[in-house]
Amino acid sequence: MTKSLNSENVFRFTVNGRPVEVHAPPMQRLLDVLRETLELTGTKNGCGDGSCGACTVLIDGLAVDSCLVPVVQVDGAAVQTVEGLCEGDVLNRLQESFRACGGTQCGACEPGVLMTATAHLANGGDADDNALRATLAGNLCRCTGYVKIIESIQEAMTEKWMTER
Repeated sequence: MTKSLNSENVFRFTVNGRPVEVHAPPMQRLLDVLRETLELTGTKNGCGDGSCGACTVLIDGLAVDSCLVPVVQVDGAAVQTVEGLCEGDVLNRLQESFRACGGTQCGACEPGVLMTATAHLANGGDADDNALRATLAGNLCRCTGYVKIIESIQEAMTEKWMTER
């Protein structure tokens, strides 16, 4: 059955491991569905045109700008937001390293950076400065020169953190 692109439809997908059913126009931005319909406000609306990375989420494990994705494209997919990184009140190793190393700044870009870094970690990405800078190229941060962000990701990638978290 094909879905009409002119009316409101029902879309089923998982968000942070939980099945959801959303009634929305097919071309409604995933960003808006997450923030307004599902009340997952950790994903930030930065530029609205895919330039800043503040709205980065994982779709089937890939980091994407949710402001560019119509909800119709996630029907049947697995979406992970920044809210899905921790277990209850317990931060994951990446979030904890951001806290411990000072990678957190004003918070506008942090959710997108965390999600991009999560995909990098999950895909076995390299820990050197150049690899991390290339990975984060789509995430703009106005508060920092990325030094503390990169140090935080590198700390999360150390053997100490990998075995403790």
